[in-house]
Amino acid sequence: MFEKLKELKKLKELQGELGKEKAEAEKNGVKVVVNGKMEIEEVVLNGELNKESQEEAVKNCANEAMKKIQMLAARKMFKM
Repeated sequence: MFEKLKELKKLKELQGELGKEKAEAEKNGVKVVVNGKMEIEEVVLNGELNKESQEEAVKNCANEAMKKIQMLAARKMFKM
């Protein structure tokens, strides 16, 4: 029972640590920043791009930043 409580405490600590982490991706002047809670914190657009190019860049940046934060979370969990 106490072992499970210790594991839960470690997971809560990991969750708190991950919440402070950030990952960003940038393509064609478009930037997306994601935090460890998998929330998008910032989006910077490039006004020189047309609508379709901006949409594609935002989608690609968001996906890349999410993958980065997922990898970071996996590494931290592996170290536990």
